[in-house]
Amino acid sequence: MSSFLKILLKNVLGGPSTDPFPFGPTFEPKRLRGRVVVDPDKCMGCGMCRNSCVAGAIDITKDAESKGWTITVWQDSCCLCASCRTYCPMKAIEIVPDWHSAHFEEDKYSRIEQHTIEYQPCAVCGKPVRVLSLAKAQELYRNDPDVDPELVRHMCRSCRQIKDAEAHVEILEAIPRKAPKQDAAAPEAEAKA
Repeated sequence: MSSFLKILLKNVLGGPSTDPFPFGPTFEPKRLRGRVVVDPDKCMGCGMCRNSCVAGAIDITKDAESKGWTITVWQDSCCLCASCRTYCPMKAIEIVPDWHSAHFEEDKYSRIEQHTIEYQPCAVCGKPVRVLSLAKAQELYRNDPDVDPELVRHMCRSCRQIKDAEAHVEILEAIPRKAPKQDAAAPEAEAKA
């Protein structure tokens, strides 16, 4: 009987233990996987998220005039596996803890996240290019203080390679090179002639 009274006293002093949701905030686990959100400033349109999506909830389509691409996430088809976030090389996809996904049946096709990202001209040659995020450019060139990440992120891959080669030409010239090997059969052929 005394154990019953202890529990009763604890419950009376502690107040209600029910969750206040939907009238107040509720507990969310740390690793809760909710809605997929795409950051269009980081997206390169590589398609890794589309290829890793087991539910087929992500689509990337190029613009008909090749001016950019559109990334679409159908939230209603997403199975919350987070493989898109795991495999995105630019870290452009996040899974936010927004789990409020109840909706009417007629709204299921409107539950999409869609971003259209346009190509920008290369800062050197003018070719349409996907712009690197500033954070990624800073990460790639963090050990090279002579490179301006803001300029490099607006360059196409070919122009970046040329700029890197020009910046490191002294290093490349300092590397000793071996003489090309001669074919062993060539001297014998010359001797017979």
